[in-house]
Amino acid sequence: MDRQLTLMVVHAHPDDECLSTGGILARYTEEGIRTVLVTCTNGEQGDDLGGVKPGEPGHDDAAVAERRLGELRESVAHLGIDHLELLGYRDSGMDGWDGNGHPDAFANVPVETAAARLAALMEHYRPQVVVTYDETGGGGYGHPDHVQTHRITVAATERTGIPDKLYYTAIPRSAIKRMFELMREHGADLGFEPSDDFGTPDERVTSIVDVTAYTERKLKALRAHESQGENIFLLRMPEEAQQQAFSHEAFERVLSKVDTPKHEEDLFAGLRDA
Repeated sequence: MDRQLTLMVVHAHPDDECLSTGGILARYTEEGIRTVLVTCTNGEQGDDLGGVKPGEPGHDDAAVAERRLGELRESVAHLGIDHLELLGYRDSGMDGWDGNGHPDAFANVPVETAAARLAALMEHYRPQVVVTYDETGGGGYGHPDHVQTHRITVAATERTGIPDKLYYTAIPRSAIKRMFELMREHGADLGFEPSDDFGTPDERVTSIVDVTAYTERKLKALRAHESQGENIFLLRMPEEAQQQAFSHEAFERVLSKVDTPKHEEDLFAGLRDA
């Protein structure tokens, strides 16, 4: 291998790094693989102190962004991530929010403009493996910033031709079903039930990575995002359900320039001895 093994994970907001990729970031760092987290927005549309929502009196976008970026750095430290890169775009807010119309919102930035900045980071770090969301923003989530993150990552991958493998984060529908069944057994009620089409169809999942050894670090990273705790439902789950949800991370492999098994347990399969 003529370049250092490198993982680049591209997320939309501060706190997105924890749930679907916190384990692989911690695991691969510990294995000596260079890890790079790219966060596209500053999280301005998150909750302010006291749970004040965007658009409500007292919500200070700049203060929220500063707070969330500070929490992000704490999370990065818990996970041991080698490099944090901030694109610094404005959070667009959830689909249908007033923030969607802000001219500086990430979702309104031309894809080629943001993709060029991400491509420059790919040129710098030269990652063999890149991870981001699918075309729905992650299992049907549909957040405008997640969808935009998908678009620019795919565009930068195609533009540079650098990554050997590209993955989308996945939330297997069968795993979601098991998790909610376990929560009901413990008498936990999150106030909602997932729809039948939420999550990733199991047949699209190609890769499941065991990160059991890193569940506590994932939880510490997630708790670092204290200002958004009200919105992170996994923190309200029973411990057994948390362990189940956090012990494995699933992905859909959409590009591979190397031979890999149909179902793999390592995102660097086919690359370690190349």
